[in-house]
Amino acid sequence: MDLRLANINDLSKVKAVYENIIDKMDRNNIPIWDEIYPCEFLRDDIENNRLYLLVNEHDDIVAAFALCESNSGESYVKWENDHDKALYLDRFGVNVGYSRRGIGSIMLKHAITLTKQKNAKYLRLFVVDINKPAINLYLKNGFSQVAGVYEERIDDDLILREYAFEIKVLGQHKF
Repeated sequence: MDLRLANINDLSKVKAVYENIIDKMDRNNIPIWDEIYPCEFLRDDIENNRLYLLVNEHDDIVAAFALCESNSGESYVKWENDHDKALYLDRFGVNVGYSRRGIGSIMLKHAITLTKQKNAKYLRLFVVDINKPAINLYLKNGFSQVAGVYEERIDDDLILREYAFEIKVLGQHKF
């Protein structure tokens, strides 16, 4: 499998992958994504060269994530060091046909490698409090939860409580 930047020709396939993820999340009582988020952000991610795809030998999309330079919640929580350069993992999803195969961990390793290559010291992310499978994945892969909660108001009836996680990728000592 290869990691590559998405291009505009991938857009319809990427949206289809995310629509299947949304259906699965809804069936598992994690109704936090919809036809607007993340789908309406994918074109902008592609045009700004921040959407990465893991593809198999048939160019099927196995997983995807955006690697962003900022996040609307970044000032609402207590990072280890908020002055160091950080990148933010957004719109992270694994094709439902590839669930339970370790793809999430593989993708996080790719995101960490890219973060290092871009000379950022931290990889950070936000995850909605009810998304226990994602929280467990991040903890299993060495991310630490930081203090604070970002309450993202979607509309008058919906506020998402998001926990923040980070992992230091540069300046780690290997003994």
